[in-house]
Amino acid sequence: MSGKEKASILVVDDEKSMREFLDIMLTQEGHQVTLADSGEHACQLLDENVFDFVITDICMQDIDGIGVLKKAKSLNPDTLVVLISAFATADTAVDAMKEGAYDYIPKPFQVDEFKKIVREALKSRKPSEQAEDEGLTSRYHFGHLIGESPQMRKVYDLIKRVAQTSTNVMITGESGTGKELAAKSIHELSERKKKPFVVINCAGIPESLIESELFGYKKGAFTGAVSNKEGLFNMADGGTVFFDEVGELTPAIQVKLLRVIQERTFTAIGGAEEKSVNVRFISATNKELEEEVIKERFREDLYFRLNVIHILMPPLRDREGDLPLLAQYFLEKYSMELDKDIKKISAYAMDILGRYYFPGNVRELENIIERSVVLETSNIVLPESLTLSNFRGTKERRSRRKYDIGPEGIDLDKAMAEFERDYIMKAMEMARGSKQDAAALLGINIRSLRYRLDKVGLQALSKDPS
Repeated sequence: MSGKEKASILVVDDEKSMREFLDIMLTQEGHQVTLADSGEHACQLLDENVFDFVITDICMQDIDGIGVLKKAKSLNPDTLVVLISAFATADTAVDAMKEGAYDYIPKPFQVDEFKKIVREALKSRKPSEQAEDEGLTSRYHFGHLIGESPQMRKVYDLIKRVAQTSTNVMITGESGTGKELAAKSIHELSERKKKPFVVINCAGIPESLIESELFGYKKGAFTGAVSNKEGLFNMADGGTVFFDEVGELTPAIQVKLLRVIQERTFTAIGGAEEKSVNVRFISATNKELEEEVIKERFREDLYFRLNVIHILMPPLRDREGDLPLLAQYFLEKYSMELDKDIKKISAYAMDILGRYYFPGNVRELENIIERSVVLETSNIVLPESLTLSNFRGTKERRSRRKYDIGPEGIDLDKAMAEFERDYIMKAMEMARGSKQDAAALLGINIRSLRYRLDKVGLQALSKDPS
């Protein structure tokens, strides 16, 4: 069954407004919806009918959501069950997953996110043979890179076109966007793939050593040179040299590098014989090298020699749709490495990741997922296991939202609604679903909060504690 086909869904909630809301939303999506106002009523319906999907509140007075889950799974193990609650805790989520729940979703939730979870859950019922054979993320690999966003497809297309040439390439982008992985992909798609791929960390080699590391030296060239040393250029002959953070090269080394690029020859320190070298140069930087050229900190002639083809790696926050693929890839990777049986990331945890700015991009995401796998005690990553740099992420995101107005202008109403929605969601999270407490945190009354919940598309989906 695909996510676009009609499904038979049982909605269980003792709050009438919630049942009616889910009924309308799911019916509009094309599904056949049956409503139950209690856990006992749900169990009776499960005895009499076969449902593809059960959506149930956790906190109900007679039979709770876990009881409905157990009943549904005992009758049909293939039935998908999602639990929702304003009072969900980590222990509740762990218990639900142990009993076979597909996911749990704390209230309040965004309507679009809820629809997405339903669609993805239904798609997961009958995975394609390709997905079973290749795994979730292998279909979205390109060389060493993962993603299917339009931004990354442009990168893939450019890599494919330049790989078959020996043209020098400059890769730019923020830290953690995968510049070295792009360089490796170029190398491995080229005719040089059987020759070395040599990485030179321009920021990591001390200035006093970089010349000898690049060009090598002859015995006796200086104090301590007790034998000949082969340089990195010589080691890379026939292959690819990757200059990581090329903007950190000193002016003196820039002059010598320019000669190597122009003449394809170099001389070892203390040597007299020129050596020819056949290498391709790929460079990467997170600096604005054009600004460095203007300020005369980077040679203009070297810049143009290195920057024949330019590839810009997009930041993770601009790669629409790639975050879940990357997160699942890292989850599978570290679950295997750490010998842990963690299958997925909860919808709520993924929503938190989706609203994060990721100043460290893909590298930061990988670190976050690795830590979550280490800390998680259940078979699903819960929000409690995520460690985010809230100060950096929130500050940068807000400043970006506040001041970034491009030449095409902005939709002010949409920007203000997004700003308001983020604060309301944060307040509801802090208040654990209590509208009364959330209203106090926001400095508004309960009536105003209900109005705003409806206005920004969150609806009044939470229960106030009695």
